[in-house]
Order: sequence, then structure tokens, then C-alpha cells
Amino acid sequence: MKKYLHRMQTTKFTFIDLFAGIGGFKMALSSLGGTCKGYSEINNDAIKTYCTNFDEKKKNNLGDITRIKALPKHDILTAGVPCQSWSIAGKNLGFDDDRGQLWNDTIFLLQQSKPKAFIFENVKGLVDPRNKKALIYILDRIKEAGYSANFHVLNSYDYGVSQNRVRIYIIGFKEKQYFDRFLLPSPLEKKINLSNILGIEMEESKNISTLQKINQSKSMSLSSKNGYNDYFLFNDLRNGNTTIHTWDILDTTIKQKEICYLLLKNRRKRFYGKLDGNPLSLKHFQLLDSSITRNDLVELIELKIFKEIDYIFNLDKVNNIELTDDELELLKHTEGNKISLDSLKTNHYLKLKKVSVIKTIDSLTDKKIIRCVEKRYDFKNTKISTGLFGINRIFLPSSDTFPTLVASDTNDFIATKDIPHSGDYKKHFMEEIYEKQNYRKITKTEACLIQGFPSKFILPESRVRWMKLIGNSVSVPVIEMIIEAILSTGVINQNDYTYNKTSKRTA
Repeated sequence: MKKYLHRMQTTKFTFIDLFAGIGGFKMALSSLGGTCKGYSEINNDAIKTYCTNFDEKKKNNLGDITRIKALPKHDILTAGVPCQSWSIAGKNLGFDDDRGQLWNDTIFLLQQSKPKAFIFENVKGLVDPRNKKALIYILDRIKEAGYSANFHVLNSYDYGVSQNRVRIYIIGFKEKQYFDRFLLPSPLEKKINLSNILGIEMEESKNISTLQKINQSKSMSLSSKNGYNDYFLFNDLRNGNTTIHTWDILDTTIKQKEICYLLLKNRRKRFYGKLDGNPLSLKHFQLLDSSITRNDLVELIELKIFKEIDYIFNLDKVNNIELTDDELELLKHTEGNKISLDSLKTNHYLKLKKVSVIKTIDSLTDKKIIRCVEKRYDFKNTKISTGLFGINRIFLPSSDTFPTLVASDTNDFIATKDIPHSGDYKKHFMEEIYEKQNYRKITKTEACLIQGFPSKFILPESRVRWMKLIGNSVSVPVIEMIIEAILSTGVINQNDYTYNKTSKRTA
């Protein structure tokens, strides 16, 4: 990655590595002339991995950041502040979450130690509109600490790894002149693709065209060849030429498939309810296709493709029956003599009161205060990220990127062979990849390379343990690029200052 600037000699500098993890920051900064003056980490697996790979001493671990009173003198401070509080997958509690308070501890140490520059990394959820106040608060606190700083949203794929990993980097300087000089380099023209990681030579005919690349960037930043995606998505709530449904996998009749597509096509229409995806009643199905019977729907339930949901209820008399607070609260939101599940699930007040709608409906039904008068039918598998039968996505070797590596691992796989991007693409995939089980999870070595670590980087043997460590790390080449850009301002050595017209500001 050391392609941005061509400094005459390696600049020596010192750094502190907060929330060090397995050493992504350490690897990047050390390779560019940095000397670590101390690191902070509390996870035992991460500490052992850090010390093993960098021949680091455990005594140099500064320990729990909340107990650090002062930092050794250093030039650059780095921190991958825990991201759960801001992640889209988290609870979005921000500073109301104790983990969010770690930002205060980090900025306190920044103010106390006064390094020349810093890099703080976090998930892209921090720039989500829901977290706008939190981001402004962090930037204001940094300014109060005496620093000029800005945030930059970068995708690791643009800077040397075959991973679609978007993160926010807050970068700041003690002296404003260096902040004014700071420029990020433009994304690399030549990308590292998944086939490079797998060591596979792809056929020249499968190279993506410029037009297709433009179209691709407007979608998921995942690959597309000849109009086809380079991955297959397993779920029942979406549709496309690379979507695999439960009814594609199980032995189903033509009519059963048609009923499934009817539900898929209509469930998000507002006519059927207030939810983003609404179950349909037998009457709804029959209005769409008069030949559909209840038995047809029961057969799909037996195949575990559909599920039956008690949806609309009549309210009967409450005869001196003791009710819980949740039951009383829910009954306030009846519409006349009826209760509709979609109205309850979208009721903001019930959410604030943390009333469990389904649990409360069940208890009211058991007490015979309400009774179901309309059943509806929905897909059994309604959580997209879970996938189907243990598979979320299968990526072909010709894919440009692999999805974001996360600590909890995912149900994402890599096909062990490629298929032509033409003809009956989906059929070829089912016959050659899925049915013959020509797919697997990424290996430990591949995960390291996808994050920009050396292939021989030492991690625990357990997949659960090494996936947690590598998924929580930063992408090494991205940090190398940022450090090169920081050093190029002359903040450490004035001889490093070089204005590069190919660079850009991003925020």
C-alpha cells in the first residue's frame, strides 16, 4: 500500500494503540516507521494474538482504558473504539449505552497526552442520521480537546483489500496547518479481487466492462458480470435472477410456486396492512387467484415454507378478570371492537412502553378476552440475514469482493468453482454449485488476506475465536494509506511534506 507518497527515507515516529485488538493499527504503523509506546486491550484472546505476532510484552499493555490516568508521550494516537453502540446491528443507544462512554475516555486521553495527530475508527452507523447528534458531540469534544479534525467514510475495497467494508475514520491534528494540508489519496485504480485471494486465474472474457462497473456501483458494491450478480442470495423475501427461494430448493408443484410468488409480489403493498411485509388471508389469496384453497396453504405450511398467523381479533367482554399492565395498555389501542396485529406492531406508544405485542396477545387469548377472527399466511423464513438452510449468500470466485467480515461470522460461503455468466444462470448454479455442494466457508488464511493481514498471521484454532478477532479488526492497507497521508503533511518531519494533486478531501 505504500504507493501514495515516495518519501526519501522512513520517518521515525511513536504511537499509542488503544483498543488494540489483534494489532491492525500496530502492523500498519510499524511498517511505516512507527514505534509502539504502549497498547490497551482487555480481551485475552486479542492480547495473546497481539503479543504472539508482534513479539510484544504483556507488561506493555496499558489495560482497561477506563482506568488509564495518563499515556506515555507519543506522536500519533490510534483507537478502534468499540462500535456496538453505533452499529446498525446494535441497539442504537449511543451515549445511553455504557460502551458509548468509551468515547469520552478516549477523548480524555487525547486531551491529556496531546499527540501530534490521531486516527479513530468506527462503524459507518456513526454517520447514520439517527446518530447525527452523537457524531457532532464527538467532534465538538475533540475540538474542545484542542484538535482540528474531520471524519471520512471509506470502503476498504478502494484501498487494497477484496472486502466491501465501509468504515468511518475520524482524523485530527494538534496544529491546524497540518490539518489543512491533509489529503486522502484517491481510490486505487487496480483493485484486489476475491479471485486474487483464492489464487484463481479468471478467464479474460469474464472481465467486467466500464459500463457494468458504473451500474454495479449504484447497487450493493458487489460484483456483476454480463448483467448477472457474482453471488446468490438465499431468502424468500426478495426476488431476482440470483435469488434462491425455499421453493427452489424443496420439491414443490408449479401451483405451490405460483402461490409463493403471489405472496412475494403482494406482501409489501399497503392495501394489505401497515407493515413493511404483510401476511395475506385466504380471502386475499382468492381475490388474486380464485383457484387457491385453504388446503393449498396448509400444504405450504407442512412444507415449512408458510406459517399461519392469528392476525385480527374481536374484543369480548372483560368480566372482572385481573389484567396485567401490558394487557391493559394494549387494550387501550383497540379499533372499535377489533384488534389488528399490524396496528399494534406499528404503534409507537406500545414500543416506548416496551409492551411485547405477541406475548400479550397470547395471554389475552388464553383469558378469552379476545378471539381470533382472521388468520393470515406469511413466509416462515422472514429474517433476510439468516438466509435459508444455513446459507445467506454464496459468492462465486469471480466476485470482486467478499462481504464485511464481522465478529459473529456469517452464513456466507464461497463457491469452489465458477459457472458461465450466461444462459440459465440460476439453473447452472443450482446444478453445479448448490446441489453438488461445491461451496465452503472462507478459511482462516483467506480471512487474514481479506483484512490485509499476512497469510501466516497467527490466530486461535477455533473458528468462533479467530472470526471474532479478525472481524473486529481494521483493514491494514487502509490504515497504511491514512498514515502515509498523515506523515505527508510534515507533521512529524517537514521533509515529508509533498502536495499530491491526485489526492482528495473526503467527508
